[in-house]
Amino acid sequence: MKNRNENMKSKINWILKNLHLIVSLSIVFPTAIIYGSPSILPEHLDIQVNTIDLSNMLKAIMCLYLGISLVWIMGIWKTEYWKFATKLNILFMISLAIGRTLSMLIDGLPTAGYIFGIIAEFTLGFYSIYQLKKYSRYE
Repeated sequence: MKNRNENMKSKINWILKNLHLIVSLSIVFPTAIIYGSPSILPEHLDIQVNTIDLSNMLKAIMCLYLGISLVWIMGIWKTEYWKFATKLNILFMISLAIGRTLSMLIDGLPTAGYIFGIIAEFTLGFYSIYQLKKYSRYE
């Protein structure tokens, strides 16, 4: 019984340590697919892909998001990559949130999906800073 409780506690600790990466991955991976799929993009965002240049830019962003997602997956499954994946998560989320804030100040308010984005990105970015500080103590 004690071994079973320790195993459950270990799983819960693993989830809590990786929660910021798991949540980020669950948001960014599907977003990457949406950005890279011009036919489904208008269904989710107010974006019409009318030029090859815009399609090219969105596919590049898709691959950037997928590459970053791969680093997060490595951080989740391999403890030696966790700190790097967490630092990348901080940089990624805070940079996106700052960019969205800049756009809101200069360009005006975007659609609800992007407003949710800025809130989620700041939240995940600052939560990742907390996670890095909390779990770096144990290494």
